[in-house]
Amino acid sequence: MARPKPRRVPTKAEKRTLLVYVEGKVTEPGYLNHIRKEGQLDVNVVVRDDDGVPKTLVRKAMEAKKADRKSANRGEGAAYDEVWCVFDVDEHHDLKETVNLARDHGINLAISNPCIELWFLLHFEDQTAYIHRHDAQAKAEQHTHCEKSLDAGALGALLANYETAKARAVRLTQRHAGVTEFPEDNPSSGIWRLVDSIRRKRTDGG
Repeated sequence: MARPKPRRVPTKAEKRTLLVYVEGKVTEPGYLNHIRKEGQLDVNVVVRDDDGVPKTLVRKAMEAKKADRKSANRGEGAAYDEVWCVFDVDEHHDLKETVNLARDHGINLAISNPCIELWFLLHFEDQTAYIHRHDAQAKAEQHTHCEKSLDAGALGALLANYETAKARAVRLTQRHAGVTEFPEDNPSSGIWRLVDSIRRKRTDGG
């Protein structure tokens, strides 16, 4: 049975609200909720840790966005400002088709190649050579001293080193541009795009 979707009630000082579908049930929700809470940000982040491969997540996000817009048009709360999917490349198939599907329906993506642990690793050291997901996981664990569940110390270190990690991730994207196509762009991570959106303040225009 589908879980009921939390509705938003418009207020004069309405917060931005992001709906985020994530592949993992522990690491991604813990990390994203920490970003919002520790920054005392004026934003709501609704995280859905639904099971499924990337294409399944994107389809669920599409359905939620469509239903949300219909509800908003009926005056039943405000629509989500952004809808995101967060997933790893790992050994998934049909990723190009999944990315195209998401973009065609306005679903934002935050993809890590090979896995989200690569994003965590970039907070502590540069990584420009191809890396297997098992190695990325092991190296990230060496720095954070955590496996799937990130503790307060690890989350604090990640937040403190965010700008460094973002700069490294951006350089990786630039390094692949025009040379390597997704999903062959290992290593790379777009998690910073979602984090930047969470941290962005609402402008007067919404």
